[in-house]
Amino acid sequence: MKLENPDYYINGVLSHNKLIIAKTITLIESSLKKHQEVASNVLKTLSSIKNNAFRIGITGVPGVGKSTFIEYLGLYLINKGHKVAVLAIDPSSTRTGGSIMADKTRMDGLSGNQNAYIRPSPSGGSLGGVASKTRETMLVCEAAGYDVIIIETVGVGQSETTVHQMVDFFLVLLLAGAGDEYQGIKKGIIELADSLVINKADGDNFFNAQTAKKNYENALHLINHSSSNWYPKVMTVSSLKKNGIENVWDTIVEHKNISINTGEFEAKRQKQAIKWMWSIIEEGLKRKFFENPSVKNILPNIKRDVENGVLPPTIAASNLIDLL
Repeated sequence: MKLENPDYYINGVLSHNKLIIAKTITLIESSLKKHQEVASNVLKTLSSIKNNAFRIGITGVPGVGKSTFIEYLGLYLINKGHKVAVLAIDPSSTRTGGSIMADKTRMDGLSGNQNAYIRPSPSGGSLGGVASKTRETMLVCEAAGYDVIIIETVGVGQSETTVHQMVDFFLVLLLAGAGDEYQGIKKGIIELADSLVINKADGDNFFNAQTAKKNYENALHLINHSSSNWYPKVMTVSSLKKNGIENVWDTIVEHKNISINTGEFEAKRQKQAIKWMWSIIEEGLKRKFFENPSVKNILPNIKRDVENGVLPPTIAASNLIDLL
């Protein structure tokens, strides 16, 4: 069957067939063993194809206007000749595990453009709401010819830290007139940011945005940043009025050029590749653990003993691990 043939997916991705691109990502996201075997062969080929794509992570709490901002940025980039893929990590339904936010409906202009591809992916309960297969999905999009990959996080939990470990530029989207506590912005997230962008800088909120910009610029002096070669910039933008996106992109390009010239770009990619390897190992070991017949046989009894206080968790974990 063609759906079991890796060449079907590989050729479809390389020919920029959006339907097959979607099928390929679905294949990769599948937990079925037969699908994973095919996906492994597909990824082995696609990962060898380099197109120098640039990866951007964008975070911000719900209500900050991420989808409008990303559509504004995406259409701007397409007009400049780029091909843009947006990987929007959605909160998952606790009952079905499916996406409950329809990003495509929130980005009508971008999703309908032939040079854009939007993939809403359920988080599936993975760390920080980041889909476990986001990195692999990114490789598929890059092999398909998309040269700017945007990863949108849900803006809660630890998703920002996880996404920071897989992108080249990390942008934090903020609102004026809302305190840090309200926005869920913590010092650690600001330390990771390559840029802070205050959205909705228009109408009655324009002057609030300018004030917020100055406040964040002052705050940045008190924070240790993730790069010694780059000092984060604070900008304002109005996605609604279509103002400010040029400065945002110019800043991203400036950061890219500096990181390449200093060698930081390649070093960061290498570190990310190692972290990716370890995450795959951890995921594989966890899967093999639960698939182990001996573990399956005694796990219910051990869980009961731990719940009842008969067996300490440390001893229970050690006994289970020794079965491997």
